[in-house]
Amino acid sequence: MFTGIINSLGAVVAVSSTNLTIDAPGVVEELGASIAIDGCCLTVTSHAAAPADLPLAPGGTPVATTRYTFDILPETVSHTRIRELAPGAPVNLEPALRAGQPLGGHMVQGHVDGVGHLRSRRAASDGIAVDIWIDLPADILALCIDRGSITINGISLTVMELDAGGIRVQLIPETQQRTNLGTLAAGAQVNLEADVIARYVARLLAAKG
Repeated sequence: MFTGIINSLGAVVAVSSTNLTIDAPGVVEELGASIAIDGCCLTVTSHAAAPADLPLAPGGTPVATTRYTFDILPETVSHTRIRELAPGAPVNLEPALRAGQPLGGHMVQGHVDGVGHLRSRRAASDGIAVDIWIDLPADILALCIDRGSITINGISLTVMELDAGGIRVQLIPETQQRTNLGTLAAGAQVNLEADVIARYVARLLAAKG
């Protein structure tokens, strides 16, 4: 279980059809632990000290950094943006929630439902936030409601507006600085996870219908 509150920005070292290796600043986990990579829950299969330390976010002070390797399955490749990643790409990182830790975002499983595309980005009317529109697959869009929650690249965000093809969310300066949504350009792919409660409700209603 995760919360959608990003711990740090990692960097892709290598990616193949079966493995992903990243350098993860400020993340300390053991073999077999779960880490959400852009919202996709993966299991640590090996780890060692990274050759160089990285900052938690751009412009910060480097902190202890670990190099992690994860096995990935064909299902993961087909349902996520992992296939689009290249060495050096920034990825959002969140270790699994531990008992007693605050649930700062919303309940996130780390099970990516599908991939959306960043339609547009522009400064919000307050001059501080950034508005981004994301085009969603129809089945995921059907699970979204105004002011509801959605996970985009592992980030817990609030749906501010919907149209026939997607949703608008806003990024505060902290999110712009500490996550890769702050720099992704129009057309970029993003991982999507619909609110888990909405998924269960939709499934129960379909079963009754």
